[in-house]
Amino acid sequence: MWEPALETLEREGLERLALERMRRTLERVALNPAWARRLGGVRGEDLARVEDWRRLPLLTKDDLRDAYPLGLACGTRYRRVQMSSGTTGNPILNPYTDADVRQWGEVMARCYVAAGVTRDDVIQITPSFGLFTGGFGFHYGAELLGAMVIPSGAGRTSLQLTLMRDLRATVLPAIATYPLRLIEVARDERFDLDTLALRVGILGSEMWSDELRLRIERELRIRTFDIIGMTETGGPGLGIDCEARSGIHVWEDHYHPEIVDPRTGAPVAEGVEGELVISTLTREGLPLVRYRTHDLTRVLSREPCACGRTALRLDRLRGRTDDMVILKGVNFYPRQIETIVLRQPGVAHEYRILLDSEGGADRLTLEVETEPGCDRDVATRIRRELSDLLSLSVEIRLCAFGSIERAPGKAVRIVDRRAHR
Repeated sequence: MWEPALETLEREGLERLALERMRRTLERVALNPAWARRLGGVRGEDLARVEDWRRLPLLTKDDLRDAYPLGLACGTRYRRVQMSSGTTGNPILNPYTDADVRQWGEVMARCYVAAGVTRDDVIQITPSFGLFTGGFGFHYGAELLGAMVIPSGAGRTSLQLTLMRDLRATVLPAIATYPLRLIEVARDERFDLDTLALRVGILGSEMWSDELRLRIERELRIRTFDIIGMTETGGPGLGIDCEARSGIHVWEDHYHPEIVDPRTGAPVAEGVEGELVISTLTREGLPLVRYRTHDLTRVLSREPCACGRTALRLDRLRGRTDDMVILKGVNFYPRQIETIVLRQPGVAHEYRILLDSEGGADRLTLEVETEPGCDRDVATRIRRELSDLLSLSVEIRLCAFGSIERAPGKAVRIVDRRAHR
């Protein structure tokens, strides 16, 4: 472990520390008039126990956008700024103090160690270095760990493969679908993946199913770890799964997680799926008090993990409330379709969900890439399984490998052309 004393705190100690840091957070935000108005004058001493935190109002993306550029910021002498990758409205800016940069590095170092990474590893960082978080967080954590860093950033996949091979990279941080691009380019260029020394992939930023995880691990012969985090919380490093694969550890001394009903905002029972709400307990520049992430998950356990860590464990993120598709009165998430598609033999990893209208009725077409020699009956199997799962009639269109356009960043899974959206 990177910080054993904190990573193995017993439940009572974790809650005591969280309450102390909640109070400190309220004292910090109370100095900003915008926060004081939001919280109705609540101060740190008003919290008697952790559960009192639930009385505070929920914070949304729109609240942060409306505060552009730094209306809800609470720090001084900022050292950097990062920006969310949202496509609508004002961007969300997160300013970092010196302490915030150090905190980011610390939680990222914890994540590396949880994934079995040591100072002897060579880490090739493929997320971008720029306004969007990703690259810098992986870099800070790797420097603290003392590992060698290849700060390659995003793109130039042929060069990425060459550097991986020639510099003997052992750890691949990436957005979840980027390993698929590495596999494709290696195939096109007859690059021998067996010449790589990779052993660990730390992947996130996108929803990715267990089936996709298995494909990546099989093709690259690596062990993958699911990392979570977002610009608003300070970047990746909010949590990660460990070798035990029994849930994502959330660093509760830095972040307070809650699960709420996406419709009402009310807390749900333990183990019930809902929307993840995150509060930051140690961030200075942009503290978050009960921020709605839109991510869907559930609490798996508050008991100690087999790895020895005691922090609460969440299920892998199952989707996003704003990714939910409603078709003919049926609600579903792209990940449900991915799970069915990728477990079919002979099917490639790329697919696309097309939604359109014909004669006033909605229609779903699923384009699926296949490998050469794929059994054509696979379309029938996919159609039948989707019908059983969703009670929807789906048109399946099998495509040649490589025929679906690849996005330069995160994969685009849904194209919605319905006129009545």
